[in-house]
Amino acid sequence: MAKLKDKIENALNESRTLVLGAQVLVGFQYHAFFQPGFERLSSVGKEVEVGALVLLLLTLALLMSPAPYHRLVAHGEDTLELHNFTSAVTGAALFPFAVGLAIEFYIALELVSTLSVALVGTVIALLVILFFWYGLEIVLRMRRGERAMAKAKNTREKSEAGGTSLADKVKQVLTESRIVLPGAQALLGFQFAAMLMDGFNQLAPMLKLVHLLSLVAIGLCTILLMTPAAYHRIVEDGEDSEFFVRFAGWMILGAMVLLALGIAGDFYVVVVRVFESEALAIVGSILVLIVFYGLWFGLMWILRARQDQPLRAR
Repeated sequence: MAKLKDKIENALNESRTLVLGAQVLVGFQYHAFFQPGFERLSSVGKEVEVGALVLLLLTLALLMSPAPYHRLVAHGEDTLELHNFTSAVTGAALFPFAVGLAIEFYIALELVSTLSVALVGTVIALLVILFFWYGLEIVLRMRRGERAMAKAKNTREKSEAGGTSLADKVKQVLTESRIVLPGAQALLGFQFAAMLMDGFNQLAPMLKLVHLLSLVAIGLCTILLMTPAAYHRIVEDGEDSEFFVRFAGWMILGAMVLLALGIAGDFYVVVVRVFESEALAIVGSILVLIVFYGLWFGLMWILRARQDQPLRAR
């Protein structure tokens, strides 16, 4: 089993990851009420925007509560109660976070579509978020069972016998998630905020659609980056396992695929708005994708092949 201090460190890092995702949306919420586009929302849209703010504030309150607990209750000591408290509030915070994020998609959809489309899209968004943050974890936990746990333990022992220790792998994959998340959350906040600005209302319908699709891509990217924290709490109970490292790695790489798509989509909107040339925008967006995918995946496959070549020769 992982040492208590490592479990607490990982739990606090996972809370920090979720806070990074929540704080930018809270900032956007406060900013949104003073944007010109806020007046274009229906009365229902304005009211649910307040509801989303309340939910996200509750999320922040829950996610930040381990800090005062550690100082005031545990007196700065590593205790099992601190770990259990952090896990409990992290799991609880995911639900209001999911609902608040889904409401943000409702606001975005209301600005570019009909009420019925906005409602359907919001329900779909909420189901997708709940699946990645709760449903997937529950399914995996049920499927793994004791046999899978025993296999994970054997894998853990093998991992710690040589090379990078499993505990370090877990810390590193959580750190990698936090490296990607700030860029995604900043772009997500910009995308939501841009839809309430006067300039967005002047865009052609096609450009609004491209921006909306880019927002969806970045939203999914953010959801994937937060999924490992939910998985570690619900499935692994904070324990270290090779499967968690692989699972978190899949989520990070999948999120980076979506992140590049979102960036390229908004780059298309910017180029069309500045140069009024769809052809130039298409070429520019493709070049953006080539650069991002080339550096993140193409170059890495080449380096991996070169690194594995001596091993295959042996």
